[in-house]
This record gives sequence, C-alpha cells and structure tokens, in this order.
Amino acid sequence: MTLFKIKNLFTLIILSASLIYCKKDESSPLTDKNNNPTATISSSDKEEYNKQIVEDEKPKIPDVVIPRKDFGFYPWIYKNTDSVSVRNKKEFTGKALYTILALNRLDKANIGAADTLVVPAKIEEDFLIYSPFPGHVSTLENVKKFVFFSYPIQAFGVYEYGNLVKWGPTSMGKKATQTKRGLMFANWKKEVAISTVSDEWKLRWNVNVANFDGIGWHQYAMPGYPASHSCLRMLEEDAKWMYSWVDTWILNKGGQTTRAKGTPLIVYGDYPWGKRRPWKKLLDSPDANNISEDEMNKIIEPQLASIMKEQENRVNVVQQIELEKKAKADSLLALKTKDSSNLN
Repeated sequence: MTLFKIKNLFTLIILSASLIYCKKDESSPLTDKNNNPTATISSSDKEEYNKQIVEDEKPKIPDVVIPRKDFGFYPWIYKNTDSVSVRNKKEFTGKALYTILALNRLDKANIGAADTLVVPAKIEEDFLIYSPFPGHVSTLENVKKFVFFSYPIQAFGVYEYGNLVKWGPTSMGKKATQTKRGLMFANWKKEVAISTVSDEWKLRWNVNVANFDGIGWHQYAMPGYPASHSCLRMLEEDAKWMYSWVDTWILNKGGQTTRAKGTPLIVYGDYPWGKRRPWKKLLDSPDANNISEDEMNKIIEPQLASIMKEQENRVNVVQQIELEKKAKADSLLALKTKDSSNLN
C-alpha cells in the first residue's frame, strides 16, 4: 500500500470516528463523568432532550380512525310493557347496557326515569365506534395525556399523543352552577372524597381539577342531563378507569406550592338549555353529535403552548426527583460503607 493511500485511509478513519461521536453527542443528554445528567443544561439542549423524551414515549401505533357509522338508532320507550321493551330489558346487559346508558347519559339507577332511550340498531363490541370525538387530533400529537369535556353534548374524550383511547358520558354543572370552562390541570385525587357542598355526598374516584373551586371529575348520579354543582360526573366504571390513568400534581416540600401540574383538560362550549337533548338527535342522524378534528384543533391550539410548557416542566421535575432519589440513596450507601469500615 502506498504512503498516499495510507494517509488517506487514516484521514478517513479519523473523520468517521468524529462523525460517530458527533451523532452520539447530538442524541444524548449532557452527562458528567459518572454518566449522570448534569445540573446545568442549556435551554436549546433541554428543549431537544425533552423532544427526544416525548418521541421515545410515543406509542408506535397508527392514528386511530373511527369507522363511519353505517347503522341508525331507534327509540326505546323504557316504561312500555310491550314485547320489544320486555325483550330489551332481558337482552341488554353488560357492555350492551353500558353502551345504551352512556349514549343516554344515564346510570342504572336513573334508567327508569328516562322517557325515551336512544338505542343503536347495532351493538358494537368496541364502544369507540360510537364516539362523537375524532379518533385522531393532530394538535395533540406531542401531548402525552389530555382530556376534552364537551358541554354541548355532555361527553368527554381521552387522548394519548393525539389518539382517542376512551370516551364516555358526563353530567356537568346545571344552569345555576355551571362548570368552569377553559384549560385546567389535574391536581390531587382521592378514592372517596366528601363534597364541600354537603358532607352527605360521597364522591368516588374523585380527581380534583380546580383546587380552590372544589371542582373535580368523579362518580355520581347520572340523570341524563347537566345536574351537578359544577363538578364533572361520570359513570363509576369510567371514573375508576380515569382515576388510575390520570397524572396528578407534584408539590414542593411542605405541600404549599406546585412543582409540576398534572394531566391537562379543557372544558368547552355551552349546553342547549331548555331544548331537545343533543343525543336524541341521533335518532335523526347517527353523526348528529360528532365534533370534527378541525373543530378540536381550533379549540386546543390557543392553549397548546401552555399545555406543552407544563408537560416539559413535568418531564424536568420527574427527572430531578429521580436524581434527588439517586443522590440520597448514594449518600446513605456511602454512610453505611463508612460506618462498616469504622467498625472493622
């Protein structure tokens, strides 16, 4: 091999090593000699690091698509004693009963008080098919968790990175005590909370979203219309699922100030007080309650900067807490090792 070729080969190796090192440096957080994240990271590096965390956590699944409803709905007069009503009462159990209750914003205790129930001509196994919310919302593609409450149709949609993972019925504040609108964040949660309005009201699977206003989502009576004292009522199975799924706030030492906020939610719109209940319109059109992705994007976009800011802060806080735990564990280990050495 000639000296010229050897020099070129050596240069090539050096350049390749340099490129590999640069690439590795660009995709990794800054670390100290012990391979721990450094305490001081530039704002640009921090932003890039947070983006990488979001990308790593995103579920590797295609966008959720809600199939177009190719079936209609029919009215069921529950109080009737005809053969159809009697058969329905026997046949509609389990998931089928949940579907009917959810579509009519009712729980089992209140089904008898309803005049006419809206029943789908086809009971689907996957409840998402009945969703009035879009299966995918592009504005939320970088948002880990998000809940949207629609006042007009008394329903909520749960999203993870822009994909709808759950939806269900709700009963929000009645006209005299309406639920606060706008962007909020989950605070604390309690399996059984006592209402501030009356100590006789036990709120199961309660997640507070407006601490000083005493507003939360939880299980409580679902009568088929907005009836609460500003809270967001749910069916028990939904409230229990949401209780396990939600991220709550992280407080500073002493518990007086918030270090990081929990899952974001938006309450939006107005209920058509005194008019026909929106879900009854399904009898005329299976898409009557649908909210388009464009509508959702327009509602969420003005709040997106705040949502992402709090999400990024939470990522940083969780990372800091892990570092604090590790430092404490290392300190205790060092102390034990020192004590052991002294004894020997």
